[in-house]
Amino acid sequence: MIFRFFFCLIFLNFLATSVLAQNIRIKDLVEFDGVRGNDLVGYGLVVGLNGTGDGLRNAPFTEEIMANILERLGVNVTGEQFRPKNVAAVIVTAALPPFARSGGKIDVTVSAIGDAKSLLGGTLIMTPLNAADGDIYAVAQGTIIAGGAAIEGDGAREIQGVPTSGVIPSGARVEREVNFEFSDLKRLQLALREPDFTTAARIETVINTALGRNAATMSDAGTVTINIASSGAKSPAHLVVSIENLLVAPQRRATVVVDQRSGTIVMGEDVRISRVAVSQGNLTLRIQEEPQIVQPNPFSEGQTIVVPRTDVAIEEQPGIGLAEVPVGTSLSQVISGLNALGVSPREMIDILKSIKAAGALHADFVVR
Repeated sequence: MIFRFFFCLIFLNFLATSVLAQNIRIKDLVEFDGVRGNDLVGYGLVVGLNGTGDGLRNAPFTEEIMANILERLGVNVTGEQFRPKNVAAVIVTAALPPFARSGGKIDVTVSAIGDAKSLLGGTLIMTPLNAADGDIYAVAQGTIIAGGAAIEGDGAREIQGVPTSGVIPSGARVEREVNFEFSDLKRLQLALREPDFTTAARIETVINTALGRNAATMSDAGTVTINIASSGAKSPAHLVVSIENLLVAPQRRATVVVDQRSGTIVMGEDVRISRVAVSQGNLTLRIQEEPQIVQPNPFSEGQTIVVPRTDVAIEEQPGIGLAEVPVGTSLSQVISGLNALGVSPREMIDILKSIKAAGALHADFVVR
């Protein structure tokens, strides 16, 4: 099992090294100024559920929004007692893509906020979607596609997937455009997704070489600014077209990522370990209760009692002794040195933590 784990780790590293050895397009390394989406959110009502909606006694907000919708449609329900089981209050979320125009359609996600058991087969009633500024940018409506199923009986209940959440493909229509004119920009800023001075400097050099003039300037590790007038491009859009496919060799910080829940360890190509000695072993405490029942002799006076019997033992596995991990000049040598210790992946996580604490692991250590 250990061999298979480290074989997969080396294989993944080989793939990562192959990718890092190649140049990456600028469009895959940066975000262009103004080219961004906006999050939308709304509060609505789903109808048409097959008895799997909110229990209105436990979710009074569902009854309130249902009454408001009916009153807007001209139905007076003031003072009426209605408790249907085929409606559910939901939160609707969506992302307004950059340069979205009025009349366009976007996907939406619908999630129950009450005690509804499933949204399968439900229909979302017209729901306005607001952005962070409070304005309505889209309106959502349509049939929900819920990914999951739930069945329930008197003595058992089975749920697969998440039936209380679903999507509506192209379920919202854009009603308002973001007030931003990309063509009016005088300077175009490139924001690096992973800030690094070396990568930013290389992007600056590649752009200036391609344009044949010094139009790009590295502002900091995460920003490269291009003067549009100095670039000679007709417009900001033409400038983006001319530079977004240029190739750059990025640089990244050495990083070790550890997922404690799954026992996964991923190391970057530039991880280095100084010469260090490691010892690892397990201490097991075992306590076993075996109570004994003692009864009095036949026809004698007395009572039955329980006498405690406890078996306590301390077991210590021999471990690996003190092993030396040599100086890691490359990732493959680091893996070979750690693999030579013959420990499980979860024990390897503890060893890496200790090596980092000792100052011998030269990389960012990220625990998830």
